[in-house]
Amino acid sequence: MGKRPQPPTLDDLAPDGHDVAADPYPVYATLRAKGPVHRVLVPESGEAWLVVTRDAARAALTDPRLRNDIRHSSTWNDDGGHAIGRNMLQTDPPQHTRLRRLVAGHFTPGRLTALRPRIEVIATDLLAALPHHGTVDLVSAYALPLPITVICDLLGIPASDRTAFHTWSNALVMPENPERATSAATELTTYLAELIEHKRRTPDSDLLSILAATATATATATTATGDAPPTRDELLGMAFLLLVAGHETTVNLISGTLHALLTHPDQLDLLRAEPELTGAAIEESLRYNSPVHATAFRFAAEPLDIAGTHIPAGDAVLISLAAASRDPLHFPDPDRFDILRAPNSHLGFGHGLHHCLGAPLARAEATTALRRLLHERPTLAFATDPAALTWRTSTLLRGLTALPLHVG
Repeated sequence: MGKRPQPPTLDDLAPDGHDVAADPYPVYATLRAKGPVHRVLVPESGEAWLVVTRDAARAALTDPRLRNDIRHSSTWNDDGGHAIGRNMLQTDPPQHTRLRRLVAGHFTPGRLTALRPRIEVIATDLLAALPHHGTVDLVSAYALPLPITVICDLLGIPASDRTAFHTWSNALVMPENPERATSAATELTTYLAELIEHKRRTPDSDLLSILAATATATATATTATGDAPPTRDELLGMAFLLLVAGHETTVNLISGTLHALLTHPDQLDLLRAEPELTGAAIEESLRYNSPVHATAFRFAAEPLDIAGTHIPAGDAVLISLAAASRDPLHFPDPDRFDILRAPNSHLGFGHGLHHCLGAPLARAEATTALRRLLHERPTLAFATDPAALTWRTSTLLRGLTALPLHVG
């Protein structure tokens, strides 16, 4: 059997001159019109089957034959030896189930209720630091520091280390080149290993201290959930995933929601008149500008069909949450930003076993951030042409690099 021809990238499928990073949705619409699953080339990652309709996406997200562990890939040789890869996002049951149980109790509605006053204080302090006139980048001055502060507080990351942490995180989730991503992985792994050891020796009440204490149990011991304690690599992976996922997506959600409102002034006026719609605005933003653009790669553990497309064993599958959330069969007039949209069964936080554990926290942070910002700064306006803004994309995420606004 001959070798399959190399498939196109999304850029190859776009009209001449179209910036896919700034607006991938016309390309997704073209693909959806042709079918639910397409073979594409993902730069720096290789070939994959891209799922673009909502029904096919939901089915793929719950198909147990699609695994997150890269060892099911036909092209896998080794995982590079980076301990930060041993996390919930890249494991399958029963390992995934055990790891998720270790931290699930820290993201319950009760814990979230206890965090809300702290989120309010952080938002208030950040807004107080903004000038009352002139131009401000809302990403670096507000959308970024709010979720970073929350997750670092929760995990016990020293304030002096948070800027360095974000630099490493950004280099990993939205890499400019493979070399920088590799060096960031090494630096972050070293940092987390040293921090975890410090937490083990001098524990506090933060989540990382609790996890470090759990990992010191003997190999025959069990945790409070009855599971085996995490290994060193699993603990590093857990810390990495919670830190990165705990802020990168929320940065994009806050800035993306504000961008959508400012480019749809009728919706912004509606929200200003009815602030109780803030939660609905966040949900519509999750659909309209999915911060988590696609799932992590999944791999066919055996041959299977997705919406009539045959997927050979070992092939990679990429499920586009962004494309699925603009499927016109489920979302009438899907390219319209409508904060009154109902129902709104988007896939912004995924679906199935890997549904985002931190979704309630992200919603609380984004809702608080948006509500307080619009109340405190009622005359926000773009300080540059919206078409000139830069969007950074990776396989997983999509978000604005900066959002310069007039604040008075």
